[in-house]
Amino acid sequence: MSAAYATFGLAPATRAGGVLADGGYQVHRDFVDFIVDGRPLLFQLSDLDAVSPLASDIPPAIFTAHVRSLLLQARPPLPDGRFVIYGCPECADLACGAVTAVIEQDGDDYIWRDFAWQTGEHADLELNGYHGIGPFRFHGPDYRAALAALIEDTEAPPAPRRRVLLIGARVAVLAKLAAALRTIGIGADITQDARGVPAEELRGYGAVAFGRAIGEGERAAVREAFALAGVEVACVDGLAPIVPLLVAQIEHALDRSPLGQRRLTELVAADGEADIEVTSPCRVQVTAYRLDRLYRTHTREVFDGILEPGRHRIPLDPRAVKGEAFVVARTSGSVLAEPVRRGGPE
Repeated sequence: MSAAYATFGLAPATRAGGVLADGGYQVHRDFVDFIVDGRPLLFQLSDLDAVSPLASDIPPAIFTAHVRSLLLQARPPLPDGRFVIYGCPECADLACGAVTAVIEQDGDDYIWRDFAWQTGEHADLELNGYHGIGPFRFHGPDYRAALAALIEDTEAPPAPRRRVLLIGARVAVLAKLAAALRTIGIGADITQDARGVPAEELRGYGAVAFGRAIGEGERAAVREAFALAGVEVACVDGLAPIVPLLVAQIEHALDRSPLGQRRLTELVAADGEADIEVTSPCRVQVTAYRLDRLYRTHTREVFDGILEPGRHRIPLDPRAVKGEAFVVARTSGSVLAEPVRRGGPE
């Protein structure tokens, strides 16, 4: 079978969880994405909210089985030689829909072909095929080396640090934030002083979030405690006591995907509009939050639609961003949160 050679690689990726404007929740998932010719394959599939089978939260034995399956060391899980490439991030049930493809060997090469959206036992290529994507021919040694590296030595995927340490003065807000984070799959603990936490416990955190009432001296002491424990931890300065906003900030801090392989790369909110940059076609949801004079939270969804690659200016309703206000922009894979600036971007 003839096909031009494509490069094959792997990279950490995130399906950003969050508390949505309608009150629903979206689960956080860390996974390994397929990089074809330098770009995530997921980005070529339009606006698809999905994760690969190589997810970090599945048991090591199942993770290893998925890797060996992609190496054709096991029978295809679906009829007609088809393999799941991306599936539902919430339940991984085929009935929710999955991107599947035929994987086969041609000599020493591996070929991925006949990509399709599949919801049942058999794929209908005529009706649901991804025409124009693939076939991809990968050099065997490079393909095997990339996948084998995932299960060498420990026979398990690298475990991301999906725990967050919360430090703030408003206990009620911290408790609500911790509950929201746990709901979407991120562990959270609350403390007032990290200096007494054993080093082995600090090594389990991927981020530490500070409330606005925490002074610079206290923040410096916490950062020093992590440094003494030999931990590089992301520090989040909470923008406001608004749970969905803080969740978005923490999700961004926990995102392990390379900057060059993210869909949403920039957000600036100023002069009555949100300036957003995306790298591939995707659905973007923009939500505005504001605090009134009584510190009550007001939420308004200001945009929900498909954006093409490039920069876009989304108008912001002045009523939604008056006073102390913030904007969250979200795609299926990433999220950004920024305060609304007055007088234009710096």
